[in-house]
Amino acid sequence: MLLTKRTQDFFPTLFNDLFDWNYGTAKIANAPQMNIIENDDEFKMELSVPGLTKEDLVINVDEDKNLVIEMMKKNKVEEKDKNQRYLRREFTSSQFKEILALPDSVNLEGITAKVENGVLEVVLPKIKPEEKAKMSKCIEIK
Repeated sequence: MLLTKRTQDFFPTLFNDLFDWNYGTAKIANAPQMNIIENDDEFKMELSVPGLTKEDLVINVDEDKNLVIEMMKKNKVEEKDKNQRYLRREFTSSQFKEILALPDSVNLEGITAKVENGVLEVVLPKIKPEEKAKMSKCIEIK
């Protein structure tokens, strides 16, 4: 099973892109570009997050075993000299929230993440076949 985006919306994403369903909270930033790499032991996700630090990011697994990646970047408004004013100001706050359905083969306790050089790397280790066998349980019929 592959990592897939989870959407709870009634309308297809085309409508979500055309209309702002959040009633006033404008969609400032799109989700970052993402690479997903799989090998025998793990899935590795790489997200492009230039200029972000670990304080700007929150990653968790929700109650439905979805991976949730959130980012909120606010630009600081510094007090300038009383004699100065902005003639043009284009720096804005940005945010995104990405929800990905995890395959059953992911070991939720082993998930790790790090940010380095503008790339967020999330490693999702797979459950080994022998660990899957330990997780199965035979139910006695009475």
